[in-house]
Amino acid sequence: MRIAAAQFEPVPGDVEANVRAMADLVRTAAGQGARLVVFPELSTTGYFLTLLARDPALVLDEDDARLTPLRQACREAAAAAVVNAAVRTPSGRPAISSLVLGPDGALLTRYDKQHLHGVENDLFLAGTRDGRFTLDGVGFALAVCYDNRFPELAARARAAGATVYLASSVLEVGNDSFESVYPVRARDNALYVLLANALGTNEGGECAGGSGAWSPTGTLLTTSPNTAPGCVTISLP
Repeated sequence: MRIAAAQFEPVPGDVEANVRAMADLVRTAAGQGARLVVFPELSTTGYFLTLLARDPALVLDEDDARLTPLRQACREAAAAAVVNAAVRTPSGRPAISSLVLGPDGALLTRYDKQHLHGVENDLFLAGTRDGRFTLDGVGFALAVCYDNRFPELAARARAAGATVYLASSVLEVGNDSFESVYPVRARDNALYVLLANALGTNEGGECAGGSGAWSPTGTLLTTSPNTAPGCVTISLP
């Protein structure tokens, strides 16, 4: 199985444009043989918390019609996608959620970010359950950005039998996570780690991509050219 991390610069608050961009990236990754594509944190709007606080229309439902082009791309490409967005919860406060769309376009699972950072705590509801799913017999675990600073999340994933840890993130230039977090999660838990990071300027800072993957020994397997939109892929044994 080949899996991919995709990076691009979201248009601030333009859900439709960003979904179209992600649909194109699913097709691109599938053309490189990928069966699954993971996207950065809050890719449907960009990491613009001020916009999300001001405009509730930017919050999605799990079955939101605005995701239709992405569901169609998954079906056409026979590939799954991990799409991160602000998604409604029964509480009335949204979560920062990874929606996993299967190769048939249907929702496989949802994971709500458990460890919120800074002002996120004022806007979002923290998740309470780990996110995992199986595709083609491979076990995957989900994490979102600041989650990765908490080693117990990856440890639970490994204990539950996951092989691959998927991280949707917004990491600014100079963030130490590329050296001190993702390879450590891989090495300490014998997991493949796949990171999708954002491009462009947002309320988290200036992001320069660097999406990539680490082996279960913590070795960097691949990384994208820092500022190039597109996909990086790896093959799982």
